[in-house]
Amino acid sequence: MEGNGKSPLTRDQILAAMDATIEAVDVPEWGGVVHVRNMTGRQRDQFERSRYKMIGDKVEIVYDNTRAALLAVSLCDANGTLLFTKEDIEALGEKNGAALDRLFDVAQRLSGLRSQELEDKIKNLKRVPSVDSGTN
Repeated sequence: MEGNGKSPLTRDQILAAMDATIEAVDVPEWGGVVHVRNMTGRQRDQFERSRYKMIGDKVEIVYDNTRAALLAVSLCDANGTLLFTKEDIEALGEKNGAALDRLFDVAQRLSGLRSQELEDKIKNLKRVPSVDSGTN
């Protein structure tokens, strides 16, 4: 037993854990409630990778449609099934900015994302060579 009185989890227990968090958010601009879920670790890595690009030896932050890109991997039905795909990002970005902002804030919170965190990662990229495993 560990100091907190709990036994360490096994590999199987960790992999079997249902750890998705889903939150309902009222969106009056759209006339209803929208469910937002946290990203998986893989989704978060892919999202973060999509928010910067290398131009020569310079790293640039991609701000274009950031809200829609995050929401495409966060908006879901009540069971957690995503509603959108990458192909929907442009159309989603054309929706009401206040509604997107409200949902974006929830998606950031649920996935532990903070804008400063992303900028810090980009600054660190300038010091560390990029490594891409090639897996999705």
